[in-house]
Amino acid sequence: MTSPALAPTAPGRAPGAVVVPAPERDARARAHAERADGLTAVWRAAHERGEAHAIEDFLFTYYPTRPGQLRRWHPGPGVVLEAAPDDERLGWRWYREVALPDGGAGVTLDAAAFLAERGDAVRYVRALVGATAARPGTFGCFGLHEWAMVYRDAERGRDHRHPLPLRLGHDGTDAVVEGHRITCSHFDAFRFFTPEARDRNQLRPSRERQPAMEQPGCLHANMDLYKWAMKLGPAVPGELLLDCFELARDIRYTDMAASPYDVSAYGVEAVAIETPEGKAEYVRRQRGFAERAQVLRARLVAACDTLLDAADVA
Repeated sequence: MTSPALAPTAPGRAPGAVVVPAPERDARARAHAERADGLTAVWRAAHERGEAHAIEDFLFTYYPTRPGQLRRWHPGPGVVLEAAPDDERLGWRWYREVALPDGGAGVTLDAAAFLAERGDAVRYVRALVGATAARPGTFGCFGLHEWAMVYRDAERGRDHRHPLPLRLGHDGTDAVVEGHRITCSHFDAFRFFTPEARDRNQLRPSRERQPAMEQPGCLHANMDLYKWAMKLGPAVPGELLLDCFELARDIRYTDMAASPYDVSAYGVEAVAIETPEGKAEYVRRQRGFAERAQVLRARLVAACDTLLDAADVA
């Protein structure tokens, strides 16, 4: 989707900016689009067949994104691209023309204009992601948030969230919830708990407390790095955006494998968290995702800082 253009502005200069020549610009944009296509191939194929994909739909519905948005490469703030004739980026929102040292034309993110519109969001993301990165991770939740979302659905006549059978049936699913401590710290998971499950959660996450409660062991907090990268739009280098998306996609498969749903139709083996072996496997994966996410958090914080610094000198 093409964003509306900014009003024309006089070409300026970007002090200290990195200049990317046309061949490198084109190669990076092409590589980015090809990587995005590979990461979204499964979902796009299902979508083109008119089929739901109970695992990957989440990446495009809960996170309202389309593959075309992921294909668009942005270099991030503080980078000037050598402009092509009739460069389409000059029609992209928050981009502006600048003069290159050799007298040619370049195009770059207008950091000041971006912050004028999105500054509160940038500062919020920077604070939330930075605070989460500074906390220790907790690894004993075993993905029970998905189980709490269907707890006692059958006796209330409610449909569960996905068109998949429950691996242990309704009674077996309810028994798992009743036999475990639930310690979900993520508000956007907790808010989908059934009414009967909410009081079983030993924590009380809320939107207001989110910056104080997010912790880096949480699968959903780590998937949300993709959401924050999308929210920062062209201020996030394309490579970082796709790294966040890839992590979210990988986590989503584990999230559903450890859920009460039978995902065998997708060739995915269950992580049976009701067993000691399944719990151990879940924690092993959870720790691996947390390590990957912490690296991405540092890069997102750096992207926010670069944006703020670029706006100061623009």
